[in-house]
Amino acid sequence: MKFFNLKNYSLIILNIVLFLWSSRFETCHAREGHQWRLKSKFPHGSTAGSSHQHPTRSTMSKFPGNNYMWADETMSTQKKGSSKAFNVLEFGAKGDGKTDDSEAFGATWAAACKVEASTMIVPSGNVFLLHSVSFSGTGCGADIVFQLDGKIIAPTTPGAWKSGLLQWIEFTKLNGITIQGKGIIDGQGSVWWNNLPTYDPEDSEGVVSAKMPGTKPTALRFYGSTRVIVTGITIQNSPQTHLKFDGCTTVQVSDFRAASPENSPNTDGIHLENSHDVLIYSSDLACGDDCVSIQTGCSQVYIHNVNCGPGHGISIGGLGRDNSKACVSNVTVRDVAMLNTLTGVRIKTWQGGSGSVQGVTFSNIQVSGVKTPIMIDQFYCDRSKCQNKSSAVAVSDINYINIKGTYASNPVHLACSDNLPCTGISFSAIELNPVQEDRQPFCWNTFGELRSTTVPPINCLQMGKSRKPVVTC
Repeated sequence: MKFFNLKNYSLIILNIVLFLWSSRFETCHAREGHQWRLKSKFPHGSTAGSSHQHPTRSTMSKFPGNNYMWADETMSTQKKGSSKAFNVLEFGAKGDGKTDDSEAFGATWAAACKVEASTMIVPSGNVFLLHSVSFSGTGCGADIVFQLDGKIIAPTTPGAWKSGLLQWIEFTKLNGITIQGKGIIDGQGSVWWNNLPTYDPEDSEGVVSAKMPGTKPTALRFYGSTRVIVTGITIQNSPQTHLKFDGCTTVQVSDFRAASPENSPNTDGIHLENSHDVLIYSSDLACGDDCVSIQTGCSQVYIHNVNCGPGHGISIGGLGRDNSKACVSNVTVRDVAMLNTLTGVRIKTWQGGSGSVQGVTFSNIQVSGVKTPIMIDQFYCDRSKCQNKSSAVAVSDINYINIKGTYASNPVHLACSDNLPCTGISFSAIELNPVQEDRQPFCWNTFGELRSTTVPPINCLQMGKSRKPVVTC
């Protein structure tokens, strides 16, 4: 009986020893700033010797053969082993606003572009001087993010620019590109607008340099890309257009700001050309030309909740220049506020062109001190003289709904082609009052309907349809 008790006692002691020994590996120990977590089991068919299953840092194993590691160390190892963030400072950028960082940006892009869903970081607290640069999508992965939190500035000396250069910064042929952040792209465009000789601090004799090249570049351009997002950033003082999309599909612009003085020439806020499925919203556009310019080849464009002014309003065109064919369709502009702009919502075409503008709705537009809130101009000409021509870009199915506020010159100006009338032009809930002198709407060869009483009355509109067939692309 004693032997039996001794045997039981021995078994109890052995179990306690085994329990204490095993707890060495399974008890969670606290250490300041760290947490333990259990490593995941090996997947079926893998072995402990599979190198791709284990991080390489020696600090992973606190005890030989254990199955635990520090949670924060695991995260840092995973980031180090499969990092998708590429900071321009780590590729040689100085960010001092004086050194040309173009080469460093190019090197950063070359590395980031090869990794799908990577992020190229332009950090805050730095000013980066960039000469003209193109970020090509050739050989790149999809869904790249350009995180702009710092400031990028353009050079202001003529020697830094090639003659005939059409853009300063461009992204081309990408599948999924996002530019986001709270950063600024500053084109320092006053030297271009004034076209004055500039002082070149790099000149050893400190003399005044020549004038800037005659061709003014667009600040930021996207070409031939799909799934493009621009959000949060500011582009200011562009030499010409601030933001341009050419040949792009599925574009989204939000929380974007364009800022240039009213007297800065040809500085469109956003320029669209040959682009489809475009969404622009929650943005502030102040410039010296069109807040948004919609050119040929655009369709499925939706613009809403945008502030425009100063500037020339939101325009479709000019279309048909130099006898060209132009096609624009399915455009909606709504919930827009315009302050002291040249025009409000405008369609402008050149004589001699062909093609069509159709399926356009302008609704819920608030104007204040706008010279001409509603305009169709099929005799558009920005030259000293233009020849009269019989052909024109056809304009049809245009709807103006709930456009209210004040005008400074003319409330409504509808000047349609002599040979190809505007058709299907409708008005509803129009209320436009003069800032000073009262003016009556002007119509020429314009057909459509008044769906409600308008202020002032648009009595010049010809009711019904034109006898001529509707032309579409």
